[in-house]
Amino acid sequence: MYTDFFKTFTDQTEKTLEPYVKFNKLMAKNVEVLTELQLNAMRTYSEMGLTQMKAASEVKDVTSLTAFSGQQLNVLSKLSQQMMDDSNKLQSIAKEFKDDIEQITTENLKTVTPA
Repeated sequence: MYTDFFKTFTDQTEKTLEPYVKFNKLMAKNVEVLTELQLNAMRTYSEMGLTQMKAASEVKDVTSLTAFSGQQLNVLSKLSQQMMDDSNKLQSIAKEFKDDIEQITTENLKTVTPA
């Protein structure tokens, strides 16, 4: 008798908490992906900045200044492209998260709403 009661209680609790578990797993995955994106972006931008600082420290005369200035357009182009790529990745992550949340919500509504 008690075994059936505890089994029923356990099954109902698992069924009730299932949407929360799915949501928490989705949140953890999303935070992990966002953190990785931010760390990669920070690494890339830091490397770009350090490279430019090293290049600027090599300027010793008008010729090296001219060469350094000529490279700046290329560097700004790379920076702009990197920022666009990071923005696109972030939009993709946000869209995937939104779609996953909608899927979880739809599944949860199907279990709650009678057909």
